[in-house]
Amino acid sequence: MGCNSLLCVSPCRHQNIIIDKPYVFVAPYVGRFWPKFLQLFARRRLRQAFGVQEIECRGLEYLRESRAAGHGILIAPNHCRPCDPFVISELTRQAGELPYIMASWHLFMQGRLQAWMLRRAGVFSVYREGMDRAALAAATDILAKAHRPLVIFPEGVISRTHDRLNVLMEGTALIARSAAKKRASASPPGQVVVHPVALRYTFGGSVEEVLSPALDDIESRLTWRPQRSLPLERITKVGLALLSLKEVEYLGAAQQGDIFQRADKLINHVLAPLEQEWLQSRSDRSVVIRVKRLRTAILPDLVSGESTEAECDRRWRQLAEVYLAQQVSCYPRDYIHSDPLPERMVETVERFEEDLTDECRTYRPMKVVAHVGPAIPVSSVRQRGAQDDPLMVGLKEQLEKMLAKSLCSP
Repeated sequence: MGCNSLLCVSPCRHQNIIIDKPYVFVAPYVGRFWPKFLQLFARRRLRQAFGVQEIECRGLEYLRESRAAGHGILIAPNHCRPCDPFVISELTRQAGELPYIMASWHLFMQGRLQAWMLRRAGVFSVYREGMDRAALAAATDILAKAHRPLVIFPEGVISRTHDRLNVLMEGTALIARSAAKKRASASPPGQVVVHPVALRYTFGGSVEEVLSPALDDIESRLTWRPQRSLPLERITKVGLALLSLKEVEYLGAAQQGDIFQRADKLINHVLAPLEQEWLQSRSDRSVVIRVKRLRTAILPDLVSGESTEAECDRRWRQLAEVYLAQQVSCYPRDYIHSDPLPERMVETVERFEEDLTDECRTYRPMKVVAHVGPAIPVSSVRQRGAQDDPLMVGLKEQLEKMLAKSLCSP
């Protein structure tokens, strides 16, 4: 929340993220024709739908070396924009690979055509609101067989921060280690490796020109006249106004003091009572993990249809509040004031729009650098006594280094 911002979000029911239906696993599509055919359209899709006019892929030799060595390949990119899977599709096309991609089940619930296209493109489902043994088994099998790479976005959610990471989910390491154990016991034995991929976007247009219409609309929602000032000043004022509105709603009045402490206070005010009700304890883990645990506890009775209408409405309200807390947490501290890059301001306004209306404009022209890192070998055994998984620590460190360097010449 470096823009000093907090968003009024729509209920989860409108976000189409939480699906109140019994989960049905969508298995990987094993054919090669459709994935290879659909890869050809990634660049066009990026240009037309997302404004990404230029793609630069670096480090493809690392993927080719792992393929030549016969390794099971796990590709682990940061996840800062909705178009990231299309970038990975183009990157793997250039490397001569056809990947499988693990993605949230809710994406398959947005219509039959999208579900058909996703599966033919190599995407298979994972249920984020519970333990999905089918998805874990499928992912492990893909890596163990080593015929095609597996893509997992270890952040689990879209960050809208092109040069900062959210907390990485340890399920990535669980899958990689399970596959490494299977390959180590095979005859002949094999290896599993993780390739971090840093995706960093840059905006090449006039920030003031492209952001003015969006900021005009948001200010109109606040009953303001358009604030004809510089984009950074407008973004700051809008963020403060939206934060204050949510504080009035949840805390009874706009709060004083440090903006980040205010955000943390709001998040905990929302999550702590729900954690006490559903989990009988308060967590000190990341907000994304706290939200996942709460969804896992709240959702089952909605899916089963055993709750009364009043209880269903109560749980939907709780899920909306949980979603609000997660969205607040996705605004990192000092993001635009510490370094007001054009892309940081664009990302912040995009998140404003998404959280207010469920969609945002396309801002162009964008360029993305997709940088593949060297292979990280996966041990089949986790080191005992380590508080954090060494594999995830190494992955995080490599991603952060590559994100910091990705604007420099190779």
